[in-house]
Amino acid sequence: MPKYLFCCAFVIFTCVFHAIEAQNVAGQTKAITTAVPFLLITPDSQSGGLGDAGVALTNNSNATHWNPAALSFMNKKFGAGISYTPWLTQLGVRDISLSYLSGFYNMGEDGAIGASLRYFTLGEIIFTNDQGQQIGRFNANEFAVDASYSRKLSENFSLALAARFIYSNLAAGFTIGGTNTVIRPGIAGAADIAGLYNKDLTVSDLPINIRAGFNISNIGSKIRYTNSGTADFIPTNFRLGYAVKIDADNYNSITLTNDFNKLLVPSAGGASKTGLISGMMKSFGDAQGGFSEEISEITTSIGIEYWYNKLFAARAGFFYEDPAKGARKYMTFGMGIRYNVLGFDFAYLVPFQQNHPLANTLRFSLLFDFEAFKNQ
Repeated sequence: MPKYLFCCAFVIFTCVFHAIEAQNVAGQTKAITTAVPFLLITPDSQSGGLGDAGVALTNNSNATHWNPAALSFMNKKFGAGISYTPWLTQLGVRDISLSYLSGFYNMGEDGAIGASLRYFTLGEIIFTNDQGQQIGRFNANEFAVDASYSRKLSENFSLALAARFIYSNLAAGFTIGGTNTVIRPGIAGAADIAGLYNKDLTVSDLPINIRAGFNISNIGSKIRYTNSGTADFIPTNFRLGYAVKIDADNYNSITLTNDFNKLLVPSAGGASKTGLISGMMKSFGDAQGGFSEEISEITTSIGIEYWYNKLFAARAGFFYEDPAKGARKYMTFGMGIRYNVLGFDFAYLVPFQQNHPLANTLRFSLLFDFEAFKNQ
């Protein structure tokens, strides 16, 4: 049996791929790794321009990712959006990308429903043997489909539940080098629980909107790529944040938003034998460095957004991750245009480190206002 260089596929795209995303230039990192890390990639350009913040901000169909509880506060009855992000282009790879399709329907007092499809292609993998001879090609891909339901529990608070199906096909049908173990697609199910508090105030004659939200996402089964071996955690994540919007006048508004994230998986990550619930509980106290290391596992996103006449937006943001947990640190910039039935958003990422794999990451999003189309 040829000895496949399995690291070219499975290891790269379940372990190294996540490590690249959370690169530590010094080479010393305790970054937590999980399977299917594509679930944590920011899918849209609005939040992509705000340092990857959005749990208390999103006011369009992309709330299906950030906080489906926000769907109950939409001032539109239905809408949809599509986003595209070329990924890791700085590494010279041209066929890795994330595509995202989302939509919602607000039923008023009966709540709101949302749905989304996230598709991640990892490009073509070329398998070789010990002599460097090509023995196969494979197009790796992953996707997740989810549906959500949100409902207002009071005038100012809504709660949402979401269900998700996850499929990850990294090298199905190939064999791990030196063994008879055949790789298969990984399949998992997950759920989200999210909440949003929304309050309008007037301070010194200025209208102010305050939002605070949370989303515990990807609470689900582990994922397995072979019939034997230990299953891997998916990235169960706790996101908490707030947003403050000030309407300076009828034409100008500014919003400040801030998110905090922590993975609810054991600090060892990967294929730990800990169960789902116990793993979530232990994630707050199992770091070798104690409480200070647990705090270091929290990432911070902060962004500011300016709108002129609800037609043009300018955005800037900052993302920070502790040097010992991945060392991602970058600025983001973005813009948005709304006209008639269409909205366009664009985002650009600028890391603080030279030759970082996330450098020059671009995001493109289109939003569709079907009510405006209906009124034409």
